[in-house]
Amino acid sequence: MQHSAHLLMIQPVRFEYNTQTAVNNSFQTATDARGNEVQQKAQQEFDAFIELLRAHDIDITVVKDTAIPHTPDSVFPNNWISFHDPGIICLYPMFAPNRRQERKQTVLDAIAAKFRVQEQIDFTWHEAGNRFLEGTGSMVLDRDHKIAYACLSPRTDLTVLQDFCSRMGYTPVAFHSADAGGQPIYHTNVMMCVADAYAIICMEAIPDPAEQNRVKESLRQTGKTLIEISMDQLNHFAGNMLQVHNRKGEKMLVMSSQAYRSLTTGQLNAIEQFNPLLHSDITTIETNGGGSARCMMAEIFLPLK
Repeated sequence: MQHSAHLLMIQPVRFEYNTQTAVNNSFQTATDARGNEVQQKAQQEFDAFIELLRAHDIDITVVKDTAIPHTPDSVFPNNWISFHDPGIICLYPMFAPNRRQERKQTVLDAIAAKFRVQEQIDFTWHEAGNRFLEGTGSMVLDRDHKIAYACLSPRTDLTVLQDFCSRMGYTPVAFHSADAGGQPIYHTNVMMCVADAYAIICMEAIPDPAEQNRVKESLRQTGKTLIEISMDQLNHFAGNMLQVHNRKGEKMLVMSSQAYRSLTTGQLNAIEQFNPLLHSDITTIETNGGGSARCMMAEIFLPLK
């Protein structure tokens, strides 16, 4: 199944602007706010987001981060871990050294206490060769059709992508993507979202017409209705969305309020043909962290104990 009713989310403890990731994340913006103020605002946004999801009967496993080691981006767990049927955990090589420390045993223990884990596949050895693949940030997975969409960047290496696809039985669809300034987009999930019957994508961010056609054709062949967004909407995180379902099986698309406000009436109507939308204000997290709602949710495809 493409979407899950179970999510892993990490409660921030020392969230702040991360200089190690800012070198290739153009979506991050340093603010004048002090670290403690940023953390307090991020905590409030996180709590409100959790409350919204739980109000819609979505199951969330929340793990509180640890203060030591300092992991300022721990609120974005989908970059270092992913979960797959019938009980597989994948661990990923991360570009920033301080993000590698997010792979904490406390998180793995919380998952193992609630879900059945059969196997753990570790791709982190690629870090020794400076090759990275940051989970479902680097890859947007079509789980139904076993396709991994990936825009190549300093954080998304073709060799590691091929390794993942070989181990997990996926077909890679790799391409190049650039932001308005011509810089590689650091994560694929910033510019596209794949749901069960539709895909939201910024085609404008794929400069090569041949690659653009290849991505379009792959999406069409798998029966996806294409809903295109603009580069400006991409900059407001309108590509960073995740389809989930609740305990009743009701589907919804989750995004930030900034992303929601950037969409046109036509785009909103197109999405709502498939499922309703949920959005929450996470401006502090988006500004300082350079990631949005989708990055905060690692969907769990493991059987419950």
